[in-house]
Amino acid sequence: MEGFRVLEIKKSVFENNDREADKLREELKKEKTFLLNLMSSPGSGKTTTLKATIAALKDEMRIGVMEADIDSDVDAHTIAETGAKVIQLHTGGMCHLDAGMTKQGLEGLGTENIDFAILENVGNLVCPAEFDTGAVKNAMILSVPEGHDKPLKYPLMFSICDVLLVNKIDVMPYFDFDLEKCTEYVKKLNPNIRIIPISARTGEGIDEWAGWIRAQVAEWNK
Repeated sequence: MEGFRVLEIKKSVFENNDREADKLREELKKEKTFLLNLMSSPGSGKTTTLKATIAALKDEMRIGVMEADIDSDVDAHTIAETGAKVIQLHTGGMCHLDAGMTKQGLEGLGTENIDFAILENVGNLVCPAEFDTGAVKNAMILSVPEGHDKPLKYPLMFSICDVLLVNKIDVMPYFDFDLEKCTEYVKKLNPNIRIIPISARTGEGIDEWAGWIRAQVAEWNK
């Protein structure tokens, strides 16, 4: 005789989160605030890419950044130096953000004077991909030193993103990274994804990336 019940908690959590995410997008649409969820592994160059992005767009848009981390404020200090509005989010040990946590962050950041908000998600290629944050678009960074086979190892992350930045292309000659193979793997998972090779350090590809953002923000505000 069975002495216990099995509850499908995970499904319920995801369903509730999806509803909260849709509500958050509706609110952002009314406020004309575009929210980008930026994900990657630690060390891929998220913060350096953010600095280059802010430099390219700060004269055109009012930018706000939410820096999410388990327990650190190093990145927030770095982004504050750019002049962009920034807030640090501590997840209390959790390796992702969901829609409710993102909403709390936006309330702390304040969106009334922000055109373009960026959520720098917790650094890993697994947990953040599972939760809809309420962002308008999802972006991720894959750095050359990580290898071109990462789409095969972490397919969900690549399949839910609208744009992939392949960062650190300036060091490609020193690593066994095949951009053609990487593109092939990613496109099989997500045929509509935009792939932009960049070097956040040298600035290569940042104009194309900034152009993609401009187009997305303009479309959102129609």
